[in-house]
Order: sequence, then C-alpha cells, then structure tokens
Amino acid sequence: MLLKMIASLSLCLIAIPTLANDYDVVVYGGTSAGVTAAVQVKKLRKSVVIVCPDTHLGGLSSGGLGWTDTGNKAVIGGLSREFYHRVWKKYQDNDAWKWQKREEYGNKGQGTAAIDGTQRTMWIFEPHIAEAVFEDFIKDYDIPVLRDEWLDRESGVTLKEGRITSIKMLSGKTFRGKMFIDATYEGDLLATANVDYHVGRESTETYGEKWNGIQTGVLHHGHWFKKPVDPYVVKGDPSSGLLPRISAEDPGVKGAGDHRVQAYCFRMCLTNHPANRIPFPKPDGYDEKQYELLVRVFESGWRETFRKFDPIPNKKTDTNNHGPFSTDNIGYNYDYPDGSYERRKEIIAEHETYQKGLMYFLANDPRVPEEVRKEMSTWGLPKDEFQDNGNWPHQIYVREARRMIGKYVMTEQDCLHQRTTPEPVGMGSYTMDSHNVQRYVKPDGFVQNEGDIGVGTPPYQISYGSLVPKEEQCENLLVPVCISSSHIAFGSIRMEPVFMILGQSAATAASQAIDNNVSVQDVSYETLRKQLEKDGQVLEYDGPVRGGHRNGVSKKSLKGIVIDTDDLEQLEGWKPSTSVGAFVGSSYLHDDNERKGNLQVQFKVDLPKPGRYEVRLSYAASSNRASNVPVTIRETGNPVTVTVNQKKPAEHDELFTTLGTFDFEEQAVITISNKGTNGHVIADAVQLIFKE
Repeated sequence: MLLKMIASLSLCLIAIPTLANDYDVVVYGGTSAGVTAAVQVKKLRKSVVIVCPDTHLGGLSSGGLGWTDTGNKAVIGGLSREFYHRVWKKYQDNDAWKWQKREEYGNKGQGTAAIDGTQRTMWIFEPHIAEAVFEDFIKDYDIPVLRDEWLDRESGVTLKEGRITSIKMLSGKTFRGKMFIDATYEGDLLATANVDYHVGRESTETYGEKWNGIQTGVLHHGHWFKKPVDPYVVKGDPSSGLLPRISAEDPGVKGAGDHRVQAYCFRMCLTNHPANRIPFPKPDGYDEKQYELLVRVFESGWRETFRKFDPIPNKKTDTNNHGPFSTDNIGYNYDYPDGSYERRKEIIAEHETYQKGLMYFLANDPRVPEEVRKEMSTWGLPKDEFQDNGNWPHQIYVREARRMIGKYVMTEQDCLHQRTTPEPVGMGSYTMDSHNVQRYVKPDGFVQNEGDIGVGTPPYQISYGSLVPKEEQCENLLVPVCISSSHIAFGSIRMEPVFMILGQSAATAASQAIDNNVSVQDVSYETLRKQLEKDGQVLEYDGPVRGGHRNGVSKKSLKGIVIDTDDLEQLEGWKPSTSVGAFVGSSYLHDDNERKGNLQVQFKVDLPKPGRYEVRLSYAASSNRASNVPVTIRETGNPVTVTVNQKKPAEHDELFTTLGTFDFEEQAVITISNKGTNGHVIADAVQLIFKE
C-alpha cells in the first residue's frame, strides 16, 4: 500500500506543470537573437527554453532578409559568425543548387563577397536555408522550443522584489526562470515587466544628436521624390483632396521628436526562373487607386524599379524597398509597437495587401510603363519558399518598435566615436540607417518623403549597459534586440548579425549572474569580457574599413584649423558616405551627381588672428568625381574661385590638397558648388594653416 501511495505521489509531482517549466534562463522570442542566446546558455551548461509567438525560427534572417547587412564583417564573431559558417556548409552540398549551378551564381554581396572561401562563411542565402540552420542549432543543442505561445501582456509577468519570477502565456502555460531574455522585435516582455522604453524619434536635444528627430529637407538615399510630383487627386487642385498614401498632417519641426517609426515592409524573395515561379497573385482587397502616386512617379521619368532586386542563390532575390514609392508602407505602422495582438495583425494584413497589390499592379496595370510592366511580369514568388504561407514571408520587417531606456543609452556619439563606450559586449558597423517615416505635402505644394537617413559609421562598440534595464526596475532581464538606444543609433545596431552577437552576449551575462547570484547590472564586466573573448566575440577593432581605408580621421589629430562637414548644419540634397576614399570625421558628403547648380556647401572658419593662411580641401578622391569643381575662397580682397580636380589624389596626409595661400582678417569663407560640374562633387573638410 505504501509503495502504491509513493508511486501515486510521484505521478502527481510529474504532472505539476510548473516543475517541468522551471529553467535557468527563459528566452522569449524566436528571432535570430533568441536562438543564439539559447545556444549560448546550453554551451555554458545551463537549462534554457525558447518560448515564442513564432512558428518559424530566425526572424528576418529566415524571413526573406538574405542580402545580409554585414557592414564590416571583421567585427562579426562568435555564434553570429558560426551561423554564416553553417550557411556556407549548406551550400557546399551540390543538392543545394537546384535551380542554378554554383559557378553561375557569382559572388556579389552587400559591401563584401557573398561567399568567403577563406573564412568559410557565406553572407547571402535563401530563406529556407537560413531556417534550416536555425533548426539545426536547436537540434544540435537539444533546446526545447514552444511555438505559437503568446505572452499575456496584461498580467503575464510576475515580479517579486525587482525580479521576474515567471511569465504566463495566453494559453495558460507558465514558465519560471532565474533569468529572462526578451529577444522579440517588439519588446513585449520588457514592456509587460514595466521597464522604461521609448517609441518614436527623440529630438536632437534629447541626447545632443545631429541625425535624430524629424528630418525634413534631408534626402540621403534614393527614396525621395527627385522631381516635383503633384499630390492631389486633380492635379493642381488642393480642394480635390490628396492621393492615397500621403499624409495631410504637418510634418513637424525639423529636429523635434515625434511618435512616428520608420516604415515596415516584407523582404520578398522573388524569382524569374519559370520552373520555380508563381505569378504575382491579385490579393483580396486589391485597389488600384492605392498606387496612383506611383503612376505619377513614372510620369516624372523615374525608372529604378529593379534597383534593389538583390541576387541570392538559385535565381532568386531578396527584394527590398527602393525609390519614392515602393515596398515600404510609409505611415501605416505607427500603432504597431504598442498595439494589441489584434491591432498588430490588422497592420500586418494591411501591409501584406498593400505590398502584394503593388507587385500585381506593376506586373499588370496598363498605366505602368510598358518596359517596366513587361519586365515585372517575368518575376514572381518562388514555389520552394514559405510553402506554408502562400509563398509569402512569414515575418514582417519590424525595423524599429520599442527601445528600452536602460542603464546606458547608445547614441550616435557611440557610433561615430565621439565618446568612449563603456563595457563593450559586441560591435556594430553598419550605416546609421532609417527608412522613411512619413510622406507629406511641402509648402510648395509637391509631395515628399521624410525620415530617410544614411550616415556612415566606422566599426563601434556596443555597451553592456544597453542590454540591461535600470537596476531599480528589473534585476534579471536582458534585452538584446530592443536595446537601450536612441532612434538613429538603433538605425545601425538593428542588423541581424548584431542581434545574434548581442543574443550571445546577453546569454553569457545571464549565466554569470546565475553563477554568482547577482543582478544582471552587477555582473563583473572583467569576467564577462573574458568569457566573450574566449567564445570568439569581437570587442575591439583597429583594422581597415570598407574601401581599404582606415576609419574617418579625427580632426583633433590634424594640424591647423579644421572644419568638417560634421560641424555644419544638415544640408538639403547632400548625402553622406564612407564608401570610397579617405575622409575626415564620420563621413563625407556628395551630390549624387544630381541637381547641378543647385547645391553648395559653405565652410565659415573663425580665425584666431589675421594673417596669411594656406587653405586645403579634403574631398575623398575617386575616378567618378568631377574634375571641374568650383571652390570660392572669400579673403580680404575680392573672392577667388579655384577649380579643383577631385579625381586627383590628395597631396597631404592622403586627405588634403592645397588650394592656395590667402590673406584673411577675422573669418575665412570657403564655398564648394556643383554648378557646371562633370561628375560627383564631394565636400568633406577644409584645413587652414597659418603662414605669417
């Protein structure tokens, strides 16, 4: 009888769900960061579970973003690099090349070769290959994954004395843990735990940044209306109302903060291989009037439709937004970050209808230019991708949602090396990149987009403090995706390789917090760093940047008086870059070889004393530069204009070329113009050296 009672008691204990759901670390979210975090926990011999609303692991990395935003791949280490190594291994199998021979593919990637045979990594890939790699991680490390489990955002987080003790799903399942990691794109766990966060753009004053806030008049990439386009239903008649997809709201004051977030889209995987192609379907709810503005863009002469059909293996693409009216659904996602699950589903469905409708429109509507329509008709959805979702990506591109306000806030000053970043646990290197945030009507009556920013960065460090909340708010939560960062700094950090890096680092910190019975804020950084370096994380970098040059040169290291474009107010029409040539500061500006005669950059240099100064100009020389750039120097006498050949290599320090020696009193004014120029015009910096 006693034995039967013991046996019965044992069965009861086994049936208690909370015992089966106790873990050292609970990871909420099946993104790439969530997977690497869970793998690292297991590597450090702790128990872990991934609980996620996702059914497919990997987030955007397996959801269509195969044209990896690598930045400088030398700073991608640890499990993040292992992911790209495992992708490379998949493509060593001849069976992986079903629709294309390996030698036919080529080797084009984003700023780097697609396949690095020496490093045995591959940076460009198909969605199903990426998903297979993530599933292999889970299988190899025997990690339990509970899918289609949604956090109860009303009462699903139990807190006791500043620590999360358990999280509950809408299904009723509860998971207890010593440490928790929020690896979602939305930051639902951190928000439900009442951790501070921000949605939208901070003002330029909030953190003393240049590129945050509303950016009216700043036109960096090709995602703006380059020629005047009428926004009204009846051209020239405001009383007729606006065309769809244009906001009637005032865009706001330049530099001010707002609630808006950068546009979302789906990163479509497309193919033009007939044996694997499904023609673009006409979606339910299709309305051709939604694309009337695109017709007017075509009427203006725009023909860049296929500019971002980036090639991935097997005759497929990762197709991204490009141009003033494209796959980015500008202005339709503002409710998403804080929205209920139901509201988010509505937003996702609207985005899907918009984007599917756009592709159907481009391939079928007679108002689309014939050459565009004919070419688009050869494209479609691949039969062998996203097979359980109508061949459509299962993950919308949440470029930005909530961002934690934690122990340390990453800002553009960290990305641009304008301050020392404490306690680094990983590195980023991609351009500070924000897609458009709104589409509005300018005072001149024409339509324009706003919010598209691209400012080059050297490789920079990411602080451990940006992964953890303030200690008084929560002691056992780490956040490797919705990290503590300003809007514009997050524009660089938000890349999939970086999320995997930070997922691993967060997991390492969680494990050490358990080992030492301390809060995540009190983890010994020296011990953490030692383990991260042991596991291959890159925490420092002093090698060459893209293009073979060093990081932008600090003006403090240069003699004389140096004024850089970083010191100037934002300049409409000029675009920042770091891709070619040596330069001063964070980047140089270029005119994109457009708007000739309409753009200029003026450097005003206050002088410590009157006298004769040698004037030098930095312009990041290259073969596509103009050879006849007019530079006007206003000195004591009449202005002098010097013609500069910007194809010619620099004369001094691989940066500067002498324009001449001039007499000045209190101020020197040097103006660069693109009037009548025959190539790209560059503005970077001026240097004045006192002679007598």
